Amino acid sequence: MAPPSATEVDAVTDTQGVTLPDPLTAPITANDAYGRRKKYQKSHWGVAAPAHSDMFKSPRQMTKPKAKRWDHRLNTEAHSRTGNSLKQAARFLSTPGIISLGGGLPSSQFFPFDSLSIKVPAPGHFSESETYESGVTLHAGKHDLATDASIFDIATAFNYGQGTGSAQLLRFVTEHTEMCHDPPYGDWNCNLSIGSTSALDMAFRMFTQRGDVILSEEYTFVTAVETAAPMGVKVVGVKMDSEGLLPSALDEILSSWDENVRGAKKPFLLYTVPSGQNPTGATQGAERRRSIYKLAQKHDLYIIEDEPYYFLQMQPYTGAHQPPAPLPTSHAEFLASLVPSLLSMDTDGRVLRLDSFSKVLSPGARVGWITASNEVVEKYRMHADVSTQSPSGPMQLILFKLLEEHWGHGGYLDWLLHVRVEYTRRRDVILAACERYLPTSIVSWEPPMAGMFHWLRVNWRLHPSAGTKSITEIEEEIFMNNIENGTLLMRGSWFYADRDAEHDTMFFRATYAAAPFDKIEEGIRRFGESLRKSFKLEESNGVGNRKV
Repeated sequence: MAPPSATEVDAVTDTQGVTLPDPLTAPITANDAYGRRKKYQKSHWGVAAPAHSDMFKSPRQMTKPKAKRWDHRLNTEAHSRTGNSLKQAARFLSTPGIISLGGGLPSSQFFPFDSLSIKVPAPGHFSESETYESGVTLHAGKHDLATDASIFDIATAFNYGQGTGSAQLLRFVTEHTEMCHDPPYGDWNCNLSIGSTSALDMAFRMFTQRGDVILSEEYTFVTAVETAAPMGVKVVGVKMDSEGLLPSALDEILSSWDENVRGAKKPFLLYTVPSGQNPTGATQGAERRRSIYKLAQKHDLYIIEDEPYYFLQMQPYTGAHQPPAPLPTSHAEFLASLVPSLLSMDTDGRVLRLDSFSKVLSPGARVGWITASNEVVEKYRMHADVSTQSPSGPMQLILFKLLEEHWGHGGYLDWLLHVRVEYTRRRDVILAACERYLPTSIVSWEPPMAGMFHWLRVNWRLHPSAGTKSITEIEEEIFMNNIENGTLLMRGSWFYADRDAEHDTMFFRATYAAAPFDKIEEGIRRFGESLRKSFKLEESNGVGNRKV
């Protein structure tokens, strides 16, 4: 199924001319993305074809100011990278009439795959049952590029690729990024990744060196801490509230930093998960993000914006058994309802944004992308060329078939809105269960605005053994009671940014992402029982609990 054109013209292919909308300076939308595209020859889509986001951005991006330089923040390893000389030779493969006896690209005749078929939801019919009964089967052949059946095929996708990822999928994510974030500077670029965890590892290796300190929320994605630790890099936590990272606490840490006391130079790297933060579920509002960005300018911070949950922003919570909040009625309204990203505020090019298909399509796809200034993306690409190389070719082809040739940009936004609705329902189920089953005299919470995590604060000082047991021992007791009671919630202490710092708060993390509704409710009921057992509270009749 061909994506819709923005204007009243015949169907447009990637080897034909296009009719461009007027004016060209208008922001790109889901409806006109295809009409703005440039004409490219087959060679631009071939095996290991070099690609760059500038090929796919709208002309208005070229009129914006350029990003600041970050030479003073990139480390020796990043500065010493020159890329893969063999991959650089791939640009000559598009030379007309050339006979290649150079690159070590296997012949596709030795790929034992002739075709690929996947069954996916029809646009607007996204439920699992609808897909089973009336889903659309997409087909990829081995030589579709040669026969003009498609610009991406098995012969291309299953061969070696560039560190940028395929031109075909890079075009889609570049247009998607411009549509959703429209960075304020002109020389931004995207680069495909094999997921945000890998991208974060590479970013740390680009910006830090042994002995450095990174700033993050005081409770953070534990893998980030575990990634930094073997590099000799420590994470220092910044205090949080219900909106996430506190700007005043960030400013205080940086303004009072004493290298002699801290044993490390003043940090310049901030790692943050602004939407549906893991583990707390907190979401930074627009003003909170602007304040954090202003502080980044004041202290010359470079920000890693990790946003796997960005499109899992949910409808406002209206309360148990109450009608849901109204949904956006258009793509424009949907995008406008999202909290603006730090990337969308980034006038300096001081944000490296991590995006991923993991939480909205499939974690096993291991495909995501980064967005940053051209200087930073080029260093990332050079690293990828000699390490991860390109993401999985088969998965890039599958995603291209689904996103580009089947749904298009509009259909993908429809899917993201569908996911928003489904996660809102799940969030509401766990909140209603908490109101019903948890003893609010000792546990409290805030309704999450995004993501898949519910963060439950336990007032451990009310525990009968608070005077004789440590917070860690009480947390362990509750955790094991819960395991014995047949349910698993994660201990908040597992998410400390700095395990050596003093902590006096206790949390447990629950997720509502995958369990059936009845299991979510039963799991929370059992957690309530575990708390009552540990705190020696009277048994509840299962009703009447309310959040305070």
